[in-house]
Amino acid sequence: METLKNCPVCNHDKLNPFLSCIDYTVSRETFKIVQCASCGFRFTNPRPEEKEIGKYYQAEEYISHSDTRKGLVNKLYQIVRNHTIKEKVKLINRLIPNSQPQAPSLLDIGCGTGEFLNACKKDGWEITGIEPSEIARKNAENKYGITPFVPERLFEISEKKLNVITLWHVLEHVYQLDKTIEQISRILADDGILIVALPNCDSFDARKYKECWAAWDLPRHIFHFTKKDIETLFKKYNFRIIEVLPMKFDSYYVSLLSEKYKNARLPNAQGSYNLLSGFWNGFKSNLLAGKNENGFSSQIYILKQN
Repeated sequence: METLKNCPVCNHDKLNPFLSCIDYTVSRETFKIVQCASCGFRFTNPRPEEKEIGKYYQAEEYISHSDTRKGLVNKLYQIVRNHTIKEKVKLINRLIPNSQPQAPSLLDIGCGTGEFLNACKKDGWEITGIEPSEIARKNAENKYGITPFVPERLFEISEKKLNVITLWHVLEHVYQLDKTIEQISRILADDGILIVALPNCDSFDARKYKECWAAWDLPRHIFHFTKKDIETLFKKYNFRIIEVLPMKFDSYYVSLLSEKYKNARLPNAQGSYNLLSGFWNGFKSNLLAGKNENGFSSQIYILKQN
């Protein structure tokens, strides 16, 4: 385990205890989240060393790597994912119209099993994927003929030509946070778009479920962002947020999983889904997000360089 002495966003050295959570997906170990006394950023601390984190992804339930369809929530996830992939392709085409003589280029960091990249390839985009999981890379190659690169390859790219770089629920996993964002700023075209999708720990469902909120996902999620955190972090690299979009399906998925984790804490319980409560809290999270500034369960941040 490694312990950070300073805040990764503002470098302040006063860190306060915030929350302790169980890893319900793999290890059943308990991990801690701290909060910066200066900027309020929350992050997992202490955390597994980067060379050790791989074992915490080794579960069939970790859907972005295994692509499993077992279980009710995973089946629902697969149905929703097919819809959201189409929406993501529509989004990048709106931001970078695909009408140039040369196909626009896209880099997906943390591309998982390759569904989004495959949809972009079919739509005429020039694609590149980065993925740390060997299992996910093999799934992408076997299913779609896509060969993602290992993370180290990101730092070997030198040309400043990429039209779009995406991180769909990835930045919260990235150990080399500053180094990664700095490299993104180097290789993104001057008029390029950066898209970052993240859980929002300011949302209603995060506050509702507290230590049982599924999107804490410790220790795989080492950082826990709000919109304010994204603004502060990316400002250091000359990025500004130009648009924030909701991921409304995520509130239902996260609330259903959170219900399972909450029920697993009860005496003699194995953990079960309370569908009615999960769907209601997902609906309520979306409803309240439209009425206050705390935001949705997950949000898409669209950024450009100044």
